[in-house]
Amino acid sequence: MGATGARFDASSLSVDPTLLVTTTRKPVNGGRAKPWFGPERATSMTVARAKLVAPDESRLSLASVGLDDWRLDRIEPVSAEGSDLAAQAGAGDVLIYVHGFKQTFETAVLDAAHLSDGIKFRGRTMVFSWPSKAGLFDYAYDRDSAMWSRDAFERVLSALVSNPTGGRVHIVAHSMGTMLTLESLRQLYARYGDTVTSKIGAVVFASPDIDMDVFSSSIQRIGPLTGKITVIASTNDRALALSGQIAGGMTRVGAAEKAVIARLGVRVVDASQEGWGIINHDLFLSNAEVQRVIRRSIDGTTA
Repeated sequence: MGATGARFDASSLSVDPTLLVTTTRKPVNGGRAKPWFGPERATSMTVARAKLVAPDESRLSLASVGLDDWRLDRIEPVSAEGSDLAAQAGAGDVLIYVHGFKQTFETAVLDAAHLSDGIKFRGRTMVFSWPSKAGLFDYAYDRDSAMWSRDAFERVLSALVSNPTGGRVHIVAHSMGTMLTLESLRQLYARYGDTVTSKIGAVVFASPDIDMDVFSSSIQRIGPLTGKITVIASTNDRALALSGQIAGGMTRVGAAEKAVIARLGVRVVDASQEGWGIINHDLFLSNAEVQRVIRRSIDGTTA
């Protein structure tokens, strides 16, 4: 598995239900007992392993009727040094999930597990969790926390891409996490230039909550990394409609028309027809066709 090509017939999590965690949240209970990490901003980044309990997929299990799910069992802190982080990631490909607005630490970890297992990713999966208050009326705090975390995420990316034995780094960022991810990629490209291109695999922005002008300006500064980006958009995303109103009526990239986004030089997948729910903001987790888009994006960069 890994740099020689991703396989999607089974997920690595189904064999070893362990996620790598990097977070800028302040630890709670020393980071060793639930809720592990809270909404406050930490003075330093924490690296840890999240030990999960996978659903029991046996025929007569609760999972077979949708009553069992992934669970977070415990957190094991490890060293945050760059070389140690690279060692934890291993020699294969890495999938990093960056969550969006209104997420607790635990929901972010479990969403990463659902995503990785859903696309049958073969390699180490990591979640980057920034300080979200997980409240409906805390949009401004969450947005500032996401941007405050961009230097830490750039350090994570730098440690991984500079590892000579590591595979490619794939990123799936959701909602407000896309803003953080794009800024970190911009900083990463400023540091390494075109040499980083071969180490970055697929970059998937799912329902990106970012202003169109900001998005356009930023992707002009990441060189060939722009060609790695796939945007999953939905014009009936009601969460982004509300976000646009909060932002002064400015349309968010994830709610824009496909042709408008495509003019910026990125790949666009219009998922408007895939979402028939009330919100339609988490299709990357709930819709099988959208997950197949993510699988193909990763597969295309490692073939």
